[in-house]
Amino acid sequence: MPATPDTVAPRTILAFDFGLRRIGVAVGQDVTGSASPLGIIHNRPEGIDDARVEMLIEEWQPTQLVVGMPSHADGSASDMQEPVNAFIDTLSRFGLPIETVDERYTSVEAERALKQARAAGTRRRFSKDTVDSAAAVLIAERYLAGS
Repeated sequence: MPATPDTVAPRTILAFDFGLRRIGVAVGQDVTGSASPLGIIHNRPEGIDDARVEMLIEEWQPTQLVVGMPSHADGSASDMQEPVNAFIDTLSRFGLPIETVDERYTSVEAERALKQARAAGTRRRFSKDTVDSAAAVLIAERYLAGS
């Protein structure tokens, strides 16, 4: 017997757009099917800002982590898949389920949307941090739409 909407707990996800310098982060909920940007986590040569990751997990209490998995336009593996898999291994210490989502073109789509908002006068200048966080929003929304 399928669960009724009253008995199914809403899911909260944290989505990550992994980059070698910055990791965009967004929070999403399946109740609304939407996500909001949370900023970035620094990814420096000495490592990822684990304290920031832990703080976000404690603050938002997600039921799921979602990581964008890069690939080439033809679907073949990109050079970034190895560092993304290492990041996923790092996230596994939190004991939460982790899913990946095809992230092809999310950064391009995010930058395009931010430029359109700026041209429309609804947004001022934006930084690479903003693009990375907006890409994480797209990753979260793709996951929520497909789950």
